[in-house]
Amino acid sequence: MGLALQQQVLVLNRLWQAVNVCSVRRALTLLFEGHAQVVFGDDDGDFKTYDFKQWRDLSSVVPGDETVGTISFKIRVPRVILLAVFDRQLKKEVKFTRHNIFERDRNTCQYCGKVFERRDLNLDHVVPRDRSGPTSWENIVCSCIRCNTRKANRTPMEAGLRLVRKPKRPKWRPFVHVTLGGPVHAAWKHFLDLAYWNVELGEEVG
Repeated sequence: MGLALQQQVLVLNRLWQAVNVCSVRRALTLLFEGHAQVVFGDDDGDFKTYDFKQWRDLSSVVPGDETVGTISFKIRVPRVILLAVFDRQLKKEVKFTRHNIFERDRNTCQYCGKVFERRDLNLDHVVPRDRSGPTSWENIVCSCIRCNTRKANRTPMEAGLRLVRKPKRPKWRPFVHVTLGGPVHAAWKHFLDLAYWNVELGEEVG
């Protein structure tokens, strides 16, 4: 029972967007207090919501693989819950790191358009630093060694190069990035099909 209460439950906001994970213990508390409902889908992929009483009744009729027992009844372990009051999208600042620049540019040289191993890429200031070019999302791009050498301490125009995409700060999309010790529950898949921010970036950057 103790291990079941520590398992993870996917949390959706009122727009049915994945925003977080919590423990089964926390999910059942939210359910009991009326702050959340259980989201449960049938074999056809139709999802319904259940309040505490409805979920307890369903648990007695259709017992699940894992349940949590009390003195008077057993209740199924929920996999997904829907918050009753939280309708905001979680937005986090994308950290300005080497890794995230590679992710944004998809390991692609932004001058020749070829994909490289990360060890064969540099980070280049589009406007050189000695010309007051900032170290920022809008002025740093991935560059292969050949293009980086050709560009040297010049602007792309001066070096006869053109950017594949104008560098921009990535935008977070509503999704949850979950690091799990075990496999993701099948019940989560429908709500986690939203791509990571770097997968959608190609559509956002013109």
